[in-house]
Amino acid sequence: MASIVVTGSEGKLGRHVVARLREDGHRVHRLDAKPIAPAMDYTRIDLADAGQAMDAMFGVQDRYGSVDAVVHLAAIPAPGQMTDTATFQNNMLATFNVFQGARRAGITNVVYASSETVLGLPFETPPPYIPVDEEYDARPESNYSLVKHLEEQMAIQLCRWDPALKIIALRFSNVMDVEDYAAFPDFDDDPQARRWNLWGYIDGRDGAQAVARALDYEPRGFDRFVIANADTVMSRASADLAAAEFPGVPVVKELGEHETMLSIDKARRLLGYEPQHSWRHHV
Repeated sequence: MASIVVTGSEGKLGRHVVARLREDGHRVHRLDAKPIAPAMDYTRIDLADAGQAMDAMFGVQDRYGSVDAVVHLAAIPAPGQMTDTATFQNNMLATFNVFQGARRAGITNVVYASSETVLGLPFETPPPYIPVDEEYDARPESNYSLVKHLEEQMAIQLCRWDPALKIIALRFSNVMDVEDYAAFPDFDDDPQARRWNLWGYIDGRDGAQAVARALDYEPRGFDRFVIANADTVMSRASADLAAAEFPGVPVVKELGEHETMLSIDKARRLLGYEPQHSWRHHV
């Protein structure tokens, strides 16, 4: 059993992560900017404030003491929700403050939310190959994605400075809850509506599984993993979609009928990640 801080705990993915870590027997303390009813496992925080972020890594009086691991999910979650400057300042500062605070507090196990956007979304410039994976250089195409790329670069250097440190970046696909799946059959009407992320998604419960497995991952240093569900959001075959929407882009493996084009092979191999939920079970 570990003491784990989860930032962005009240978000779409955060709620699933908190539930999963508790099921695994960990003591979880929630950090978020949202005003909610008082709770002994929750502290409201502005992570862009270095003092607050640093303090939280050492514990909060009457809430929790020492921290064994940090799951950092808090962010403005997508481009366009705030101005470019506000998105950059909030997300970059919050992540630096969490990483720096963890290091100062002696916390060496950090898992955080990177993003599928660093792969080149919305793929107006076609990807180098399909399925996309972690092997080619990041291609940020938005201010939001640029921050995600810079966060990964920062994590690489922090781990170089401190060989005992582990920071895992999970490049999550578009997070979905069960209630979202009723709309999925309509995607078949227009394949281009979801072309922007190669028709990918991640069930929040499987996203939480990936976090739990990344926390248990033993090697030190930095690593990155694409985290998506095993299938696409479409009924149409993946190979047909790739050929029709990305003609000329090499398909480097034989695709299963509905196989994701956001490769999760690395996460399967190293983390033992295996999606358990699909929209097809609910529609």
